[in-house]
Amino acid sequence: MSIEQLNNPAAAIFDLDGTLLDTEPLYTEATQRVLDPFGATYTMALKRKVMGGDSRRSAQLTIEAFDLPMTPEEMLAAREVHLGELFPTAPEIDGAGLYIQHLNERGVPTGIATSSHSHLCELKLGNRDWTPLVKTIVCGDDDALRRGKPEPDIFLLCAERMGVDPSRTLAFEDSRNGVMAAKAAGMTVVAIESPYTNAEDLVEADIVIPNYHQLLTA
Repeated sequence: MSIEQLNNPAAAIFDLDGTLLDTEPLYTEATQRVLDPFGATYTMALKRKVMGGDSRRSAQLTIEAFDLPMTPEEMLAAREVHLGELFPTAPEIDGAGLYIQHLNERGVPTGIATSSHSHLCELKLGNRDWTPLVKTIVCGDDDALRRGKPEPDIFLLCAERMGVDPSRTLAFEDSRNGVMAAKAAGMTVVAIESPYTNAEDLVEADIVIPNYHQLLTA
């Protein structure tokens, strides 16, 4: 698929972490702070396995990897203390805000489908000037959501609330779990390159790009 073929979508739905905002290093730092008292190291291999998926499932996998004496809820609560300090200053992925503004000017509706819970999502998006342009946001703790990524539910729910056809929607992702979810929803998937993924993680995407400037100049 070429960049030119992406120019006329009916809608665009974005993942948040690592796709619009460069929060993945912050998740890594916060998780490592939780692991430090146990002498454990949060490896890149483990991060690639858990990133982009349901937060409780990701916590459970981390607990099992190190045999930690805590529940997923306890781990997420401990991590959240650190995330609350870090999220408000998370930088944007290069060109993300400009691209959302570009779509808005062309009348293309945008949404966000993120595994992040709503209170954390608010921390990340609160000071972005493009947030009001995104009319539909579905978070991982949405009452109507039954299964998290890599299942397609969150993308389908977002498309339903936007009133758009999934088959005519672009989905933007940066992780294997996210790409699998968007493809299963029947969407055209644009993957954003990330230092936390490799080519194999994104192989199911329709196209892989380094950043949004490539779309803005097409």
